[in-house]
Amino acid sequence: MPDLDTIVKEIADEMRARPDRGAVASYIPELARVDAGQFGLAVIDREGRVAAGGEADISFSIQSISKVFTLTLALGMVGDRLWRKVGREPSGSPFNSIVQLEREQGIPRNPFINAGAIAVTDVILSGHQPREALGEILRFMQFLAQDSGIAIDETVAASEKRTGFRNAALANYMRSFGVIENPVDYTLGVYFHHCAIAMSCRQLATAGLYLAYSGLHPLAGHTVISAERARRINAIMLTCGHYDGSGDFAYRVGLPGKSGVGGGILAVAPGKASICVWSPGLDAAGNSHLGRIALEMLVKRTGWSIFGV
Repeated sequence: MPDLDTIVKEIADEMRARPDRGAVASYIPELARVDAGQFGLAVIDREGRVAAGGEADISFSIQSISKVFTLTLALGMVGDRLWRKVGREPSGSPFNSIVQLEREQGIPRNPFINAGAIAVTDVILSGHQPREALGEILRFMQFLAQDSGIAIDETVAASEKRTGFRNAALANYMRSFGVIENPVDYTLGVYFHHCAIAMSCRQLATAGLYLAYSGLHPLAGHTVISAERARRINAIMLTCGHYDGSGDFAYRVGLPGKSGVGGGILAVAPGKASICVWSPGLDAAGNSHLGRIALEMLVKRTGWSIFGV
């Protein structure tokens, strides 16, 4: 194993000194208030050893990173029947685009664009009240992160609901094709709230361990999903986890990853570690600008790219 403590601290110091920080997400008012000068990085391995740098213990809005965990839950509930409602292909379009949805008859291209994640949320909601479905998602996150204190930032959730007109359009359009089966307001309410879960880099890296170790969460001592399902979720993260920046992320970093407009990125080095980086400033595709650069540095210094050294 490389000297991760030194590597992570060096990367954190380098990122703090950089003037190019991207721009915080302004379309969600609460996220627009976040200080773009912050940076955190946490790497955790099978034994629970953590290398952390910067603001690795400050909670932030995980936003679309939650889609990895709702996908895991939905697959556990309905298995491969989920793929009747959502595809598995890269979108090549912005995360909130409605154009493809119209062309492809209401079937979202993948579970990580907004339309796809809303469809996945609707599957989790089926047969439950919104509060029950949201409780199940939150308990799952608390279990994976080994921290019962993880909670939803209600201010962020309310901010998303007030400004979520395009998500409402996506959901209503899918409802017209029968992809969304529950009342749209219920599905959107659960969606906005699970995107508003607040976690730190350390907590998210811990939560992602099951994807780094073939479905086994080594700290919980529990198999969360099968090795085959973990491999397939990682594949979708690699090809679709950064919206229309996914190809560039695979090219530069070479790890399965999922970004969120809160500035976080969860990345997986299979058999090596689970990683979370956070820097609120985003690039043009809506992914953390310094987060991607930091992960590229980490992979170069550790040789962890899935494509080889």
